[in-house]
Amino acid sequence: MGTNIFGIDLGTNNIKIYSQNDDGYVIEKNMIAIENKKNIFAYGDSAYEMFEKAPSNIRVSFPLNNGVIADIRDMEVLIRYFISDICKGKALQADYYMAVPTDVTDVERRAFYDLVKNAGVKAKEVYVVEKAVADGLGLGIDVKTAIGALIVDIGFHTTEISLISLGGIVLSRLIKTGGLKFDETIKSTIRKEYNLVIGSKTSEKLKISLKELEETNQKAVVFGRDIVTGLPMERTVDLEVIDAALAEQYAGIIDHVKLILERTPPELSADIYRNGLYLTGGASQIVHFAEQLSAGTGLKVISAENPVTSVAAGLARVINEDYFKTVAFAVEGMNK
Repeated sequence: MGTNIFGIDLGTNNIKIYSQNDDGYVIEKNMIAIENKKNIFAYGDSAYEMFEKAPSNIRVSFPLNNGVIADIRDMEVLIRYFISDICKGKALQADYYMAVPTDVTDVERRAFYDLVKNAGVKAKEVYVVEKAVADGLGLGIDVKTAIGALIVDIGFHTTEISLISLGGIVLSRLIKTGGLKFDETIKSTIRKEYNLVIGSKTSEKLKISLKELEETNQKAVVFGRDIVTGLPMERTVDLEVIDAALAEQYAGIIDHVKLILERTPPELSADIYRNGLYLTGGASQIVHFAEQLSAGTGLKVISAENPVTSVAAGLARVINEDYFKTVAFAVEGMNK
């Protein structure tokens, strides 16, 4: 194995890397822990374990914010470490395919290229694929046909609503509502209704467990700090209270989906009506959202089987199937 090809989906919460040599995916938390402002203490899932628990001399952070690179140095370190782990410390020259959101500035888009160029991963060529197009491929859509497809990708910080056809983006809207907003809504609701302060990780775990709790007809038990006494405490939480609070966040996303539908050309509207819309992204699995999206738009909603890896799976198809290579764009200026 002389060279390799990687497909990278830089999610705010999780980084997904496809390796052609292994024909597999690495999924890790997109987090880094820095000790004393300079030493790498942990990264990925290990850094997440320290989140909200680390002492003041250890900074645990997300290098991405709202879908764009907020700290390119930390992100370079993460890419270098993850690629080194995949290659077992023997990274060779490789081509890179990067999924990039549509509604970002040229400077933000360029940052994705600079990230790989400066990460010390022996990159030969860097290619860019529109994230929504990669999403479509990962969902099993033939994105190069003239049949329109509407994709709603709910990530950690943002939701990207995209109409694709003929291998490109017809309409797109990036809104700053995602899994983090759901977590914050749960935190604020529990604080207001139960006088309990909980952490972000507790909120996220509760969000993930909501569906199972409803199916088994159980109530949620959460642990935190009592506002009145300041002491550690547990509370039993009524799920209907959480559902009602989350419904407001769902409504905001659905309103933006409707705005895209209102601007959709009639022929593409017909395609969407016949085929439905596609729902993906890690936060799309939250309870009741798919049903409310269907009710709000009057359309069939097709949920991804593997919503976390749909973009990375699409990049894998671009890498392995010659028919789809034209949806990738080379980034000029990379020295071989």
